[in-house]
Order: sequence, then structure tokens, then C-alpha cells
Amino acid sequence: MTSPTAANAAPDKLDGTVLKIASVVVLGAIMSILDVTVVSVALPTFATEFDTTYATVAWTMTAYTLALATVIPVTGWAADRFGTKRLYMTALVLFVLGSVLCSFAWDITSLIGFRVLQGLGGGMLMPLGMTIMTKAAGPDRVGRVMAVLGIPMLLGPIGGPILGGWLIEAASWHWIFLINVPIGIIALSAAFIILPSDQASPSESFDFLGMLLLSPGLALFLFGVSSIPEVGTVASARVLVPGVVGLVLIVAFIFHALRKDHPLIDLHLFKNRQLSVAVITTSLFIVAFMGAGLLFPSYFIQVGGHTTLAAGLLMAPQGIGAMLTMPVAGRLVDKMGPGKIVLTGLPLILIGLGVFTQVAADSPTWLLMGALFVMGMGMGCTMMPLMTAAIVTLSNDQVARGSTLMNIVQQTAGSIGTAVMSVVLTNQLLDRGLDSQTVAMQHVPEVAAQEPPGMVDQVLSQAADAFGNTFLVATVLIALTLIPAFMLPRKKSVNPHLEAEGAPTVMMH
Repeated sequence: MTSPTAANAAPDKLDGTVLKIASVVVLGAIMSILDVTVVSVALPTFATEFDTTYATVAWTMTAYTLALATVIPVTGWAADRFGTKRLYMTALVLFVLGSVLCSFAWDITSLIGFRVLQGLGGGMLMPLGMTIMTKAAGPDRVGRVMAVLGIPMLLGPIGGPILGGWLIEAASWHWIFLINVPIGIIALSAAFIILPSDQASPSESFDFLGMLLLSPGLALFLFGVSSIPEVGTVASARVLVPGVVGLVLIVAFIFHALRKDHPLIDLHLFKNRQLSVAVITTSLFIVAFMGAGLLFPSYFIQVGGHTTLAAGLLMAPQGIGAMLTMPVAGRLVDKMGPGKIVLTGLPLILIGLGVFTQVAADSPTWLLMGALFVMGMGMGCTMMPLMTAAIVTLSNDQVARGSTLMNIVQQTAGSIGTAVMSVVLTNQLLDRGLDSQTVAMQHVPEVAAQEPPGMVDQVLSQAADAFGNTFLVATVLIALTLIPAFMLPRKKSVNPHLEAEGAPTVMMH
């Protein structure tokens, strides 16, 4: 239900009440997004601290995104059933509790388990935040809402790696999780005071069968895919059994959802050609971009010999590039459609990633930072315009379901991207008789002193080749993303639903 304040306000401006609500939502979103980027810098530390492989520590990322993908489908129904305020506060509590438990992890298995709990809370924060903001602002100001929610996406890639690197060096890895406690308490207090009270509203009957099919199906399928780096082959029971069972459950859900009036995820949205093209483009893009993004800090630390803080600082240009282009891209999408903007962003990402396919152990830092800056500019022209392309032609009552669908696509593709790039890198290193720990140890003076002359340079050179080949896979995937991107509209999108209602067209930034 749209608030009176929202209804009376100018359609292109967010009033004080909405901005206060936005501040609560942004706090929760920043905490969730920062956590992903903070942990990515800590992966080499986890490998050393818990004496395990890179493929194993990658599960600290995968387990989190698995939990996100599992909980997102039920968030929309739960928000109607229990109220957005109650559910949002519950999600914050789960996230903070998971963070505290992660800081007390005694081995890699316990850390992965606690990351699942953290992900259950984190998975609800973004879709709930979008729902809360849309209700507060009203349908004619959803575009401004998306611009506000873009803030955490800008701050995360800049602040996360730097904050993570600094906390690991100044204190210990435990603090990358404990930092969520004060932020979470502030967000929880603000949510209690600022968010409007929940109003009872009739909710659609819960698709219980859909949940029993889709949530375990997603979790099992992604578990199977994510196990490939550890076992080193697809032809393994640990990969095939959960992967196939998960796929069967997902297919069963598709048949179930197409026959049901109010399914857990509305697959009838795919009748909208623009949304379908945007989903395909987003999936390919996320697999490549997020998968490669996980490897940048590892390259800087393991091959380049940089500290975790330095690696975080070296990642900052990517966030700065996105910060420059994302607001401009948001405005241009309204005028010329998402197609032209996305087709500008993807070539920029290709140029940046192309530099990383040629990395050596002694690649100039300025060149790599420049490549990350160009990639960031490309990301700013790609991520939000794709979200806009997916949702802009939907009716008001379809926006929430469209947002849920896009969130699931993003999290699933992110998990697959992490697994794919981990598999490629692990195999590339094994082909050269290396693993991530051996590479990292070359920067320890005591170890390097015991190696034969020239051995350290040889190991680091081979490791750089392994990373370069992995980045090449990501580059090819980005190039393939251009194919569906050419099918995106290259002129201003008009929402036929809102035109029929006589309301202003919803445009998202």
C-alpha cells in the first residue's frame, strides 16, 4: 500500500519520509554486499589459516550464495504473511548472529556452516529492501528507488576489499565478521524506529509444493556444481548425484509452476520477451564477471605478493569506475533504452579483462589498476540497465515477482561463476604441478631462501599463466554475452501496463 506522503509528493522526487526509510534499507544492503567483497579478499588468508586448498575455501563464498538462492524464493510470500518490517528485522538478526558465529569458527567446515546461516539473513535483505522502498515511494518513483539501492552496489566493490584487507592486517580475519555487529545493531534500531508498522494484508496461499521443489533443487544443483573444484572432475558421485537430483527438482518445479495460479516464482513472466532476453544476458554476464572478480584479490596476493590491504586498495579502481558510469547510465537508459548502454559496457569489460589474460608475475601495477577501472566503468553501464530492462515493462503487481526472479538469477549465476572459475584455476595450477598454497609460500623469505636459484620466479611465472588462462575463459563468456545483449531494446521502453492505467511510465535507474 502506497503511503499518503508518497502519493502527494512530486513523482520525480523522494520526500523526507521515503529517504529515512531508504537509509534503513541501504544500511542493511551495504552490510550484505560489503560482506561478499570483504570475504573475497580473505580467501587466501583462510587457505593459510585453516591449511586447506583454494577450492575448499571458495566454499565460504559458495555456501553464502547457496543460502541466498535458497531463501530468496520464499521471501516475497513471507513478506506478505508476516509483514516486511518484522521479516526485515528478523533477517538483520540472522545476519548478525551468523557473523558472530563465523568469527568463532574453529575450522573451515564450521566457517562454511556459519556462512549458510549468515546467507539466510543476507538473502532476504535485498529483495525485502526493494519491496519496502517500492511500497514507500509509490509506483511512479520506482526509478529513483533503484538509484538509491544502487548506492551499496557502488560502495561494496570500493570499500569491501579495503576494509577487509585493513581488518585482516590490523587485527585478524575474525574482525571481517565482527564488524557487522555494530552496523547490524544500528540498522536494527533504525528499522524498529523508522520503518512503518506492518499492516495485515491478505496473502496468496503459500506454494508449499513449489518451495519443496525449488529451494532444495537450487541448493542441490549448486552444491553439485560447486563441488567440481574439489573433486577435479564432473564424473564424480559428489557432483553428479546432488547435481542431477537438483536439476530434476528444478524441472519438476517448472512444470508445477506453469500449471499453478500463484506459484512460488512466476515463470509466466518469461512470456515478456524483454525480460527473457535480460535474464539470459544477466546470467552469462554474472557467471563471467563475478567468477573473475573473485580471482583478482587472489592474483594480487598469491602471485603479486601484495598484502591483503594492498590487494584491497588495488581493487578500488573498479568500484570508482562503476561509481562514475552507473548514475549516468541510469539516466541514459530512460532516454535511449538499455540496449545501447549495455552494448557500451560489455566492450569496456572485454578490454579490461583482456589485459588480465596477459598477466605475468611482474605485470605493472598501474596497468592492472587501469584495466580494473575500465572494467568498473563497463560494469556501471551493464548491471543496473540489465535490471531495468527486465523489470521496466512489467505491471505494478509484477514488479515484486520480477525483482525476486532477477535476484534468484543473479545469485544462482554468481554461484555457478564462482565454481566455474575455481575449477578452471585449480586445474590450470595442477597442470603445472602447483596449488594455491605453494604459490603463496614463494613470498615467504624463509621458504624462498631454500629454493634453488630461479625457482621462485619460475613458480610465480607459471602461476601467472594459470591465472591468465582462467581470465581468458571469463573473457570468452563476456564476449558471448554480446549475442543476447544485441536483442535488448535500443530505444526508450514504454510500459504498456502503466500507459493503460494512465500512470507515468516506470523507469528504473
